[in-house]
Amino acid sequence: MSSSVLFDAPGPKARRRYLIATIFSALVLAALVVIALMRLGDRGELEAAKWTAMFTERSWRYYFLPGIRATLQAAIVSVLLAMVFGLVFGMGRLSQHRAIRWVSGAIVEFFRGIPVLIMMIAFFYFLAFRGVFSAQINPFVAVVAALTLYNGSVIAELVRSGVGSLPKGQAEAGLSVGLTRGQTMRSIQLPQAITAMLPALVSQLVVVLKDSALGTIITYPELLQMSRNLAAGGNTLQPLVMAALIFIVINYALTWVASRLERRINRRGHTAAVVDKDAGRPGDPATNPAGT
Repeated sequence: MSSSVLFDAPGPKARRRYLIATIFSALVLAALVVIALMRLGDRGELEAAKWTAMFTERSWRYYFLPGIRATLQAAIVSVLLAMVFGLVFGMGRLSQHRAIRWVSGAIVEFFRGIPVLIMMIAFFYFLAFRGVFSAQINPFVAVVAALTLYNGSVIAELVRSGVGSLPKGQAEAGLSVGLTRGQTMRSIQLPQAITAMLPALVSQLVVVLKDSALGTIITYPELLQMSRNLAAGGNTLQPLVMAALIFIVINYALTWVASRLERRINRRGHTAAVVDKDAGRPGDPATNPAGT
């Protein structure tokens, strides 16, 4: 019996083939891991002294903790500014004025289409040549500016998607009681859209945290850069593995918060909107730079 309109449930032979393929893949992966560990052992990378050095007070006080602090600072500032940017230009894309829609759409599409790393490098050298900030602040400003513009454009698309997914009756109800379109947007539609956006916004924070590691290219002292500084002492593998584990723990915690928040919102039923989580990705067919 067909279990889906897209494919049939596998039969006994197909399930047996899948099981054999899974076991074979697991054995190959295990063999590769064993080979990698053996080669690392031959090079002395698995010595206990090298790994215990990652848990000393010196490593955390002067490298890992400052790196985590710089990463979180850039991420938090970028998210706050990106939310402001996204709300302004997201509402601009929903404006009744064609010129505002076109300008907002062009700005959003422009910054969504440029890789974050290119923007970081461009801002870094532009600010350095202009002498706008000191050498210590310049990398931070470049990282925050790039993350704000890119992720703000993504949030703008989330706003557009969230408001656009609301039932038309929401706007009609506001207009029927005498509200203008702008008042209806601010008082009725936008609060519901923001509620629907909350899980996607928390998930976007994960993206910001990971992208902040690109700041190492412009010498911003975030977690990856500080781990590379620690690796300069001779042990290269161990600091980078520790940095990867820290990123995994932080991102997993944020993902867990996002999933809990989404379940809570769905259970309480605060909104009728459903935000397209892929709306902020370049190439979305629903996106129109002209906003028309």
